[in-house]
Amino acid sequence: MKMTHLFEDFFHSEKAAGLVLMACTVISLVLANSGASDSYLHFWHLEFSGHSLSHWINDGLMAIFFLLVGLELEREVYIGELSSLKNALLPVVAALGGMLVPAGLHFLFNRGTETQAGAGIPMATDIAFALAVLSLLGKRVPNSLKIFLTALAVIDDLGAILIIAVFYTGSVVWVNLMAAISVFGVLLVMNRLKVRNLIPYLLGGVAMWYFMLHSGIHATIAGVLTAFAIPFGNGDQKSTSFILQRFLHRPVAFGILPLFALANTAVALPADWVHSLVEANSLGIFAGLFLGKPLGILTFSFCSSLIGIAKLPSDLKWTHILGTGFLGGIGFTMSIFITLLAFNRDAAIDQSKIVILISSVLAGIVGFGLLNMFLKSENEISLK
Repeated sequence: MKMTHLFEDFFHSEKAAGLVLMACTVISLVLANSGASDSYLHFWHLEFSGHSLSHWINDGLMAIFFLLVGLELEREVYIGELSSLKNALLPVVAALGGMLVPAGLHFLFNRGTETQAGAGIPMATDIAFALAVLSLLGKRVPNSLKIFLTALAVIDDLGAILIIAVFYTGSVVWVNLMAAISVFGVLLVMNRLKVRNLIPYLLGGVAMWYFMLHSGIHATIAGVLTAFAIPFGNGDQKSTSFILQRFLHRPVAFGILPLFALANTAVALPADWVHSLVEANSLGIFAGLFLGKPLGILTFSFCSSLIGIAKLPSDLKWTHILGTGFLGGIGFTMSIFITLLAFNRDAAIDQSKIVILISSVLAGIVGFGLLNMFLKSENEISLK
């Protein structure tokens, strides 16, 4: 399967971002558990205008990340891998399985407990980390597999956005919500009137973010809505959407996401952190990411192919989907983000972060190992 130049640029930028995220995670964990721990942890709790630095990153800067996610979703739907029903069905069904099965496993462990709200944590896939691991396999990786994983992760992001909007919204302040919706309506009218100047859309996006922030619905949703209000046109390099997406990609990948990683992996490991790994929430997250993801992705993909809903690309095998399913278990960014919304106790948040990191690392290692083994054996066969 041939890849477009835009997809190649996206793949290579995401894999580089994933490597940066890995480095930031290691640095943050080391600092949080070193002699500089108190100063480092205090830094992220410094207050500006009534909110901590980490809060501004999670509720402010991450809205820009979601704006970029929205722009990427828009492109995939209009002219990308999700624009064709035939191409989209396999990753769509796989993503659905990769969300439902992990959530179900977490729910089984935590039903009726105070950690039941964490069912959304293992549903997400971190696209940057997953593509970074896949890139380590080099040119042996079929283009179809790169496209499948990317589409799967993009759909996962959409699922996570919907989950945040529906299940992680507290009491709603309707006046502010209606104000945000009104701003969104104005932006849509501007789109229909073919207003191409970015400035009114960005100003409207900031206003929508402000009203969302005070509405009870998570403010980052404003980023996605702004993205879908921005004119897409024919999607070429002169389109408003393309210009903004290209401008945002590097600042988000190498600025905002590394900051998010540093701020949210600043976890000082308690003396009994190992014991917390066998608690219901920990078991649910681990089972969801490490077992539920590959199980859901492979099972739903295989069943959809068996009944004729979707079709496996000719250059892929079910062993590839299994290995990719484990890469889907790399939750990280979105899993941590949902953790911050699911719990309000620091102990539960830190415990979840630790398990997310462990599960993601193990899933990445197993996924890499399986794909390396399968692709290596196939390469050897082709050379004979």
